[in-house]
Amino acid sequence: MSVQLTTLPNGFRIVTEHMPGLQSAAIGVWVLAGARNERAEQNGIAHFLEHMAFKGTKRRSALEIAEAIEDVGGYINAYTSREVTAYYVRVLKEDVPLGLDVVADILRNPVFDTREIEVERGVILQEIGQAADTPDDIIFDWLQEEAYPDHPLGRTILGAEERVRGFARPDLEGFVDQYYRPGQMILSAAGAVDHDELVRMATDMFGDMIPSSVIEPPLARFQGGEARHIKDLEQAHFALAFESPNYADPDIYTTQIYASALGGSMSSRLFQEIREKRGLCYTIYAQAGAYADTGMMTIYAGTSADQLGDLAGITIDEMKRAADDMSAAEVERARAQMKAGLLMGLESPSNRAERLARMLQIWGRVPELAEVVGRIDAVTLEDVRRIAEATVERAPSALALYGPVENAPTLIGLNERRAA
Repeated sequence: MSVQLTTLPNGFRIVTEHMPGLQSAAIGVWVLAGARNERAEQNGIAHFLEHMAFKGTKRRSALEIAEAIEDVGGYINAYTSREVTAYYVRVLKEDVPLGLDVVADILRNPVFDTREIEVERGVILQEIGQAADTPDDIIFDWLQEEAYPDHPLGRTILGAEERVRGFARPDLEGFVDQYYRPGQMILSAAGAVDHDELVRMATDMFGDMIPSSVIEPPLARFQGGEARHIKDLEQAHFALAFESPNYADPDIYTTQIYASALGGSMSSRLFQEIREKRGLCYTIYAQAGAYADTGMMTIYAGTSADQLGDLAGITIDEMKRAADDMSAAEVERARAQMKAGLLMGLESPSNRAERLARMLQIWGRVPELAEVVGRIDAVTLEDVRRIAEATVERAPSALALYGPVENAPTLIGLNERRAA
């Protein structure tokens, strides 16, 4: 693996991976600040800022930003998560200097034109409305809120409508001044890239940034609770969460394998028992997510109101059964799926660049793929049963329900079933 890392004197990091045979490259800057860095009155500002990055700089208009990349057949985009905001492009190798210049421009020279702020405010309000009309989106915001009440991790990334309506240029500039610092930025690139050349360009574009300390967000603690939103929908939506390891915990790989075996595929326990054998739903799955200091394993399903009770009860029963009789074959299948997903995904330079930035964020280094695969391979059946037992017996839990859920099981009732 040809991964190279350079840190500029101001703390700005450049990490690259050359992929022989490729004619294109993925380049982006990952800013280690997202929704969890917001104060309550700032909720949604990180996402608003991501939108405004494309609305004009001192050198380019919004149209010129798009045209600069699309005129050479490239692609530009960004996203906001709870811990990171990323700005990235995909271009042919001869256009790498242009791609990096555009990314640097939108990060270093935004103008935050008041007219564009109003236009983008309307776009974001439409995005919030769309999410509210999408049950299997909004239910996870409610689940986060129950898991982490009164904490930034419990707030929606898009922000509350009343907050978004009030943001102005000083709010955007203040968040940039506080968190868009060189020590909080990672330039990550993969594909047809030359590390030394990128370092030279990055030095010119980011080397003059002045480092400063950044306020660390408050530590998160999974607390749990229940949210029940009754609405006349065709389906009852069910999301159940359990506290799980943070992304630096050695048990993170065990938890991911457990979640996969429980509900991560068509051969998983929940899919086979609840959908295939009993026909109680169309969609059901389990997944394990993680943050710097906490994690959350989530189970989601959509079903009819009269079948929700059975589905929820069987879900708990399957979790209890997995702690007792999870088989070596199930663990091996989940392990194979996890490794294949990792390795297949890394055939894409965009995914490679994402991984480089993610590993630097978590570990401060980029481990060899063999090391990661070795950690996955080291997970034993006993490890998975241990995590399964700890999850179903002791982990704090949260529940979100949406739709015709007047008579749905309560979190108290499900926890009593866990303990029975």
